[in-house]
Amino acid sequence: MNRTTLSLLVGTAALAAVTGFATLNPPDASGAGTAEAAAELPVERTSLLCPVPSTSDIADTAYTSFTPVTEGTGSDGKAELQPADAESADGKTSKKKAKAVLEPKEPGKPATGDASGGDSPALVGTAEGKFAPGWTVQETTEVAAGAGRGLQGVNCTAPDTEFWFPGASTAADRTDYVHLINPDDSAAVVDIELYGKDGALDSSLGEGITVKPHSSDPILLSTLTDQREENLTVHVNVRSGRVGAAVQALDDKLGGDWLAASTDPSGSLVLPGIPKDASAVRLVAFAPGDADADLKVQLSTPTGLITPAGNETLHVKGGMTTAVDLGGLTRGEAGSLVLTPTDGSTPVVAALRVVRGKDNGQESAFIPAVRPIGKRATVADNSAKGSTLSLTALTRSATVKVTASAGSGGGEPASKTFTIKAGTTENVAFPTPSGLKGTYALTVEQVSGGPVYGARTLAATEDGVQGFTIQTLPDDRGTVAVPEADQDLSVLQK
Repeated sequence: MNRTTLSLLVGTAALAAVTGFATLNPPDASGAGTAEAAAELPVERTSLLCPVPSTSDIADTAYTSFTPVTEGTGSDGKAELQPADAESADGKTSKKKAKAVLEPKEPGKPATGDASGGDSPALVGTAEGKFAPGWTVQETTEVAAGAGRGLQGVNCTAPDTEFWFPGASTAADRTDYVHLINPDDSAAVVDIELYGKDGALDSSLGEGITVKPHSSDPILLSTLTDQREENLTVHVNVRSGRVGAAVQALDDKLGGDWLAASTDPSGSLVLPGIPKDASAVRLVAFAPGDADADLKVQLSTPTGLITPAGNETLHVKGGMTTAVDLGGLTRGEAGSLVLTPTDGSTPVVAALRVVRGKDNGQESAFIPAVRPIGKRATVADNSAKGSTLSLTALTRSATVKVTASAGSGGGEPASKTFTIKAGTTENVAFPTPSGLKGTYALTVEQVSGGPVYGARTLAATEDGVQGFTIQTLPDDRGTVAVPEADQDLSVLQK
């Protein structure tokens, strides 16, 4: 054996000790040695970004963090939520660590923090180790008066490079901001495109927006264009870096809420959790590109799928935003809107604006199209009263397990299993923690059957106004697939 070969073997052995050097096992040519399925392992790091909650001096904001207990995690880890703005007065990045808004002590129990007034910053959260898989943070704000008064809620989101927001507006009675948060050490460059009923709006001011490192930038949509559009689709496209994004929609008469991003453009969409007492529902859809989309519109109810009279189909022109008012769609029953292609399949994005109440007591919230719950989804900041969990099964019946966590101030978790029939939507009578003190989280796990979609509504009445907010429950992506692998030192002899 020559010196070069010996050095190679020694170096490779050391590499194997550090990194677990391995090669994939190819399937046997005869088919007898089929490769095993990839292992699902818990993620080890999760980042979440929370937008500036409000500019109102009378705003009260609660932050609730929760990580479900996940098998396969180690005993180490931490999570914390801190102000995003790390710049000092001279514009240089501050090295001094800011005080955390909250720091969870253990998975399975919510941690809470709060803020008051209109000076609260955007927040950046990081969870590692046992706190990372399925970590969720809810931001809930109560505003007693003024534009957007009522209850506003948003799930803090992971940074990404593209977002679609159908349902925004530059109308005279709306004040909509798109909030951009940059968690990284380098600047992000972002384009904001606006699409109305006739196509793209002239909004050159939305091109090449620079978001400084560790900072947030709320951008008023009406400053990007002179055109006033009742229904807009906002496209946030990140040229470099990554950001978190959400639209804050404030209405002079209908209160307001956060508009979370729609799921990626798809030929079929589900918009779950329309409150049974909704007085008005507006569907806003957009087809990216030049191709038109023709969609079948259905409502999933407790008894099955029905077609709304007069709104059986929806034609969405390519590159244009289409909106249709569906009235009091649910008629006193739980419901979810289902969009499927009538001929061919053109990807679309969509969201609903939902109104509850009457006259001066009206409040609004938004439901974006969402991906299925998948293996597991969690929503935090539930209280003893005012929470509704809506679940929808479409192609096949499905069984799910719903777990109410321990309370942030005490209490024992409780679980219950539900079967949702194919084509139906049900507001499930989920359990609450025994001896509850504080708030708790709801975790929904798929047990069997077809895809399930979900949403949670929080409601609170203040001075006769029915404040409410709706958050969807997408898969928490708490695990990652890792291919089966074995050591194969024979590669060193080739």
